[in-house]
Amino acid sequence: MVSFLNQSYVEGDPRFQVENTFQDGCSARDWLLENPVDLLILDVYMPRISGLELLRSLRSQKVAADVIMVTAAHDAGTVDALLKLGVMDYLVKPFTRQRFQQALDAFCFHREAMSCGVLEQKTLDQMFAAPALRQEPGAIPPKGLQEITLERLRACLRTAPAEGLSSEAIARQTGLSAVTVRHYMNYLANQGEVSSTVKYDTGGRPSRLYHMPSDT
Repeated sequence: MVSFLNQSYVEGDPRFQVENTFQDGCSARDWLLENPVDLLILDVYMPRISGLELLRSLRSQKVAADVIMVTAAHDAGTVDALLKLGVMDYLVKPFTRQRFQQALDAFCFHREAMSCGVLEQKTLDQMFAAPALRQEPGAIPPKGLQEITLERLRACLRTAPAEGLSSEAIARQTGLSAVTVRHYMNYLANQGEVSSTVKYDTGGRPSRLYHMPSDT
């Protein structure tokens, strides 16, 4: 039942795909050693071997997946041991769906930040802040959008030609997908940060070009 609930929370976020679920630690360990994943949702209390033993085994085998703990275990010794094994967030049962979503958002923020190569102090401060602190009104974009990605797109447009750039051109320069770029551009346009025009003389389908307003 707990596994099903966690799975439903993860699948409710379109950024994630559940690859597998397990009823005991040994089965999970055997599968994970052969199948790399980005993120583990892990309990401490599991049959056969505990979540702590599982994570120790995975780390000894150089499995570097990020881990979010969802468990009733919250004694200091267990928490300390898991943090030293690289757990990125720790949710004590019972927790709210909102708190679970904060953990997923934090994971995505970390992944976006690491793709930039060099991290500014502001980004580091956000990475190491408690998830609740990241949820201050106005501190982050709406669900599904990452501030670090918005900054990457703004930087790209600041150096764009006066006529602007297409979503495909922005995607090539930023390393993002064109679908992601269009999603973010729609948000920035609604916020008044970005303007767009349609170029018809392309020899084919019209192309929408994005640019910063002249007074930005």
